[in-house]
Amino acid sequence: MLERSKSDLRKYIDEGIEARKSIVLTDIIEFAKLLHARLSSGGKLITFGNGGSAADAQHFAAELSGRFLVERRSLPAIALTTNTSSLTAIGNDYDYSSVFSRQVDGLCDSRDVVVGISTSGNSNNVVEGLKRAKEKGAFTLALTGKSGGKAKMVADKCIKADSDKTPIIQEIHIAIIHMICYELDKLPV
Repeated sequence: MLERSKSDLRKYIDEGIEARKSIVLTDIIEFAKLLHARLSSGGKLITFGNGGSAADAQHFAAELSGRFLVERRSLPAIALTTNTSSLTAIGNDYDYSSVFSRQVDGLCDSRDVVVGISTSGNSNNVVEGLKRAKEKGAFTLALTGKSGGKAKMVADKCIKADSDKTPIIQEIHIAIIHMICYELDKLPV
């Protein structure tokens, strides 16, 4: 039993390592440069997702408004998942697929960068939020799993975690977010 458990966990670790190795580093560097340029010209980061992806969105915003590895000024970033009154009112008065797009409508402009996080790439509220941001002229990035789902068709850029397993995708998403922050730390703000 113990040996089987160890073998299963080793397989899980190895799958995660392979998915992490497949991250396209030029995508990270190019996106970090674009985000830096937008933030430097008065834009902000707006990010959102559901469940674990909501936590990743909040983590991303916190790394920018706080700091990652080096001291720097606070960068404008907001996760749309943190205002429960907005989420529940919009979900109740409209529908759950509108909880991000409605907030994007009020907060987003063409200088901004909007990141929608969905392990499947098919979360309707994430796809609708990305669509609305694109309509407003913001640059949109989808962080997804292997297939990219509907989000890859909507967003300006899609960075995919090379896995079909939700926990591994989530681990890769946080690694991608940290790498973006690492690159941002190198740029003067």
